[in-house]
Amino acid sequence: MDNENNKSSMAKEIFHFVLYILAILVVSWLIIHFVGQRTVVVGESMKETLQDGDNLVVDKLSYNFSDPKRFDIIVFPYEYEENTYYIKRIIGLPGETVKINTKGEIFINGELLEEHYGREVMEYSGLAEQGVTLGKDEYFVLGDNRNESEDSRFEDVGCIHKDKIIGRAVLRIYPFSSFGKIENGND
Repeated sequence: MDNENNKSSMAKEIFHFVLYILAILVVSWLIIHFVGQRTVVVGESMKETLQDGDNLVVDKLSYNFSDPKRFDIIVFPYEYEENTYYIKRIIGLPGETVKINTKGEIFINGELLEEHYGREVMEYSGLAEQGVTLGKDEYFVLGDNRNESEDSRFEDVGCIHKDKIIGRAVLRIYPFSSFGKIENGND
């Protein structure tokens, strides 16, 4: 009898252990696919704000309840290269007209945009030289390192539709020396 009880008890423990591991895997999958995900910065387009190799947590949930805001740092797929994602800052919002003049100044609906993210004079206005009017679900994005960024000024990136936005970068988790919240729109 003791031997049968031991086998039954062992089988229960194994079953509970497998169930526990399965529950962890399901919860992890749900979090990664619907709440947040880790991404790595590749390149210099967001320098000084973000560095090449920074590991970030992207909030995938909040844009289901609210619209992206000006100056949010977003992640979206690059349409012409599989498994390539861009990280840029939102400058123009739906319905606005974004224009960049030859001095590298950004105008939103004819008014100079007050911002401190681009640390250098933009040398290339691209599509925004004549002005870009955004549709009802489109966003104009720029990298903070403006002269080293491929962004909405370029035809292959263009304006970003809301349904293409994966999420908002909210936390730097590596390198540990730079661990912390990422400055976004109205934070």
